[in-house]
Amino acid sequence: MKIVALDGHTLNPGDNPWDPVAALGDFSVYDKTPDELVLERAAGAQVLLTNKVPLTPAVFDALPDLQFVSVTATGFNVVDTEAARARDIPVSNIPVYGTDSVAQYAMALLLELCHHVGHHDNAVHQGGWKNSGYWSFWETPLMELAGKTIGLIGFGRIGQRVGELAHAFGMEVWAYAPSPKDAPAYAPFALKSVEEIFAGADVVSLHCPQTPENTGFVNANLLATMKEGALFINTGRGGLVDEQALLDALRAGTPRAAATDVASTEPIENGNPLLQAPNLLITPHMAWATVEARKRLMGMTADNIKAFQDGSPINLVN
Repeated sequence: MKIVALDGHTLNPGDNPWDPVAALGDFSVYDKTPDELVLERAAGAQVLLTNKVPLTPAVFDALPDLQFVSVTATGFNVVDTEAARARDIPVSNIPVYGTDSVAQYAMALLLELCHHVGHHDNAVHQGGWKNSGYWSFWETPLMELAGKTIGLIGFGRIGQRVGELAHAFGMEVWAYAPSPKDAPAYAPFALKSVEEIFAGADVVSLHCPQTPENTGFVNANLLATMKEGALFINTGRGGLVDEQALLDALRAGTPRAAATDVASTEPIENGNPLLQAPNLLITPHMAWATVEARKRLMGMTADNIKAFQDGSPINLVN
């Protein structure tokens, strides 16, 4: 069985061998694949792996040998799943691999906004502490999390884990969930609407998938309702946010500061409004990428392929 990975670099930049997948067939991997080379590289493959390379109806039409697609991620919007279904091609994803890593990273962004550790390390190395003449020195507002409220937009596995971590810091947890969720064991906790969370939480953190219905839902009107001094964090998807609106809001001081690990187009483009925003921390979509999470992802990708080969595909999204 011929297996082709179209964009494998982020999963294995050199520290996460493809051995579990390679053992399952005639395997080829490409670091990344531009659209114009997809058909050439995928020709003859029965199994196709993609992370961010789009698989459109035209691609499926041109690959008569294709029998199975495994997305090496949780999000699968790059694959036209209905087109695959129409051609009897099952599509699987990796539903759980980076929960702890992404939750940990969301808290890392929050803590950086609270303490600006990187900024102060640089200030020390530039002589700021020595030149201040004081035994204690800081250049930004410092914020304690205990007693503050965090609002989580999305309360799936990652949102729930962030809630647990935030609770451990002494925070009250609010959450918006589009479908009913059981309350966690800790307190205080409350389910709230999106509008209530933006208007009342000290920290708002996005943990929801992007859909056509919620694209750009974080807009100027919603951001304007945030309380004075509030923080905004996005480790979900860049398209959830109207980026021009966030730039304008940060310039106006509401929210006070923000952090995002994602952008509407990735890698981020030179003209992206976020690159002009004050009090904004931007990181390059790396929350998921701990070696532990990537090893789990690799193993689960192999599991998806093996289950398909055995006639009982798992983690189906179509």
